[in-house]
Amino acid sequence: MRRPFIQSRPNESSSTWIVFAAIFAALVLSHLTLLRLPYYWDEAGYYIPAAWDFFRTGSLIPLTTLTNAHPPLPSVYLALCWKLFGYCPLVTRLSVLAVAALALTAVWRLAMRLAGVPAVALWSVALTALYPIWFAQSTLAHADIFAAACTLWGLVYALPNEGRKPWAAALWFSLAALSKETAIVIPLTLAAVCLVEGLRAAGPTRLRLIREAAWLAACALPLAAWYGFHRWKTGFLFGNPEFLRYNAQATLDPLRILAAFGHRLLHLTAHMNLFVPVLLACAALLLAVRPTSGGQLRAAIAPAALRRIFILLIVNALLFSVLGGALLTRYLLPMYPLVLLLAVTTLYRRVRFWQALAALSATAFVAGLFINPPYGFAPEDNLAYAGVIRLHQAGIQQLEARYPGATVLSAWPVTDELTRPELGYLRQPFAVYRLEDFTAQQIVRAAQEPEQFSAALVFSTKYEATSPLFTLGPASKAMDERFFGLHHDLTPEEIALQLGGTLVWKQQEQGQWIALIRFNRQYDARAELPALNEDS
Repeated sequence: MRRPFIQSRPNESSSTWIVFAAIFAALVLSHLTLLRLPYYWDEAGYYIPAAWDFFRTGSLIPLTTLTNAHPPLPSVYLALCWKLFGYCPLVTRLSVLAVAALALTAVWRLAMRLAGVPAVALWSVALTALYPIWFAQSTLAHADIFAAACTLWGLVYALPNEGRKPWAAALWFSLAALSKETAIVIPLTLAAVCLVEGLRAAGPTRLRLIREAAWLAACALPLAAWYGFHRWKTGFLFGNPEFLRYNAQATLDPLRILAAFGHRLLHLTAHMNLFVPVLLACAALLLAVRPTSGGQLRAAIAPAALRRIFILLIVNALLFSVLGGALLTRYLLPMYPLVLLLAVTTLYRRVRFWQALAALSATAFVAGLFINPPYGFAPEDNLAYAGVIRLHQAGIQQLEARYPGATVLSAWPVTDELTRPELGYLRQPFAVYRLEDFTAQQIVRAAQEPEQFSAALVFSTKYEATSPLFTLGPASKAMDERFFGLHHDLTPEEIALQLGGTLVWKQQEQGQWIALIRFNRQYDARAELPALNEDS
């Protein structure tokens, strides 16, 4: 006799804290070398300044960075942790690791409720934790890891199983939306599914599904209240006009949406070696379901839950093809555990040596942490981000030692790192001359105002593809330049030549670089060490 799904275990709640503690300890050990790194990219650009402002002033609206209407829950959480343990990157990273551990505990609970097999739950958690994007985001103070943790716990109580609790799901989903506004799409999607199913059902089932839909739809109320508060305080409903234009207005071109959707499908099935478990699971579907030792077919995820998971994957891929100026993979952070749960469950049901294939997937993920893909990607998708941080640290140390009084030509995020000591890169801020990037057009602009800067700290703002085999030709390149911000930085040597400067220091690491340039004109500095030192 086939069992369509395994129901929840009565000892789930009692084991949750043990699972959380074990996961948190494992995360701390595996991220030990990353815990003291200063803040990076969007951390430095928005999330840490927003939390820092709340920590110092109690203002939910950022004061030292442009407000973009992101909900305040991450800022409140980080400020509380800083109040209890002190303000420093170590406290921040451990605090975010605790959120990541909470999310992985939800993966465990979700796998146990939907699949009912401890080994499946264990591998689902392990693969999620090791997946390069998830591993990297586990210590970065972006809102996405907060939203992912709350969303996954919402799914524990929202997806069809014996432990279904609409009110608990609504609470977690509300917290997810107060962590990042786009998380609201998940409860609203589930509410729509419940409403459609309820209208098709009859009697008590119809009433139950409509009640669930109402609970899930109510998750929009706290988010609406936040936006009302933001509108009252700033005059803007959805953040500053430039943020709204970049993330929700300039993205509405049909061709861009289609291209972005193709990227999102690759993100959910192939990026950062995700293709390994996905292809293994697809191949396993060609095999028959294996029986248990008792002769029953191995349990499957309930069809109703399976249907909701696939709908959520498609809806999220579509949403982030329309919203978001950058194709950041962390926007899909809550979806990766669902993909991996489906893959592991499929292997468990159909392959005899399924744990060996799960281990192969884990090996591919570990390799992806250290080995960059042969195509362009965001450094925050694996441990490349740590290399970028260390390059920036080295460059700023060189700048402080050689030209402590200089006005520095650079681009974001280094301009923030040079002007905001609280980000952890320096003690005394520099005056800066800001460029958008180091493309030829920006360097030509800077060359017209040489009196505005006396040194330059230049760096790679994009990771360039290393293999022409993984590009789709000039048309694809033109589309990426038009829609997704693809650009090509000049080399440090070219920048120095065009600006009339001298390259005095350069360092490279895995396709990323940073360099210091001085200029043969008067500047305010207390020290100069002109010797060229190039590390590669």
